[in-house]
Amino acid sequence: MKILGIDPGLRVTGFGVIEKQGTRLAYIASGTIRTADSDLPQRLKTIISGVAEVIQVYAPDCAAIEKVFVNVNPQSTLLLGQARGAAICGLVQANLHVSEYTALQVKQAVVGTGRAQKQQVQDMVKRLLSLSGLPGTDAADALGVAICHAHGGDAMKALQAHAPAMGRKGLRMRGGRLVG
Repeated sequence: MKILGIDPGLRVTGFGVIEKQGTRLAYIASGTIRTADSDLPQRLKTIISGVAEVIQVYAPDCAAIEKVFVNVNPQSTLLLGQARGAAICGLVQANLHVSEYTALQVKQAVVGTGRAQKQQVQDMVKRLLSLSGLPGTDAADALGVAICHAHGGDAMKALQAHAPAMGRKGLRMRGGRLVG
């Protein structure tokens, strides 16, 4: 199964493609989609087009994207949300199933702690995918999202499927942890 991970950003959107074969993960590609300093609609178009190009080149089976965090600056949060929305539009336009993960969940899955620094994420992505060098921060974050989905996506779906049999309405994530 090929997984496309997306780390959304208005200036730079990271992408990473990995393949999961059983429990083994293999690196396929990673990079960034950069937008020019232009008006917002043009930047969003660049993100949608860039995501479409990545999908066309690497033909992923599914996608995962990082959820927006609430920033101190509401304007920045709004702009990031619009960039994320553009990336999601590109993914669903290609009929990909899209899973969403918080930064805390990604760091927990990749490094083992939700409070990991960017350098730690880069180091662990390099190790987990047997890369010869460190990926850039945006590409590393996107690869981390894909790794998070590869490690946790199936388990989350299985737990949620069994929740009704356990007498619960369903399970959800809170603070990076599974709760009933």
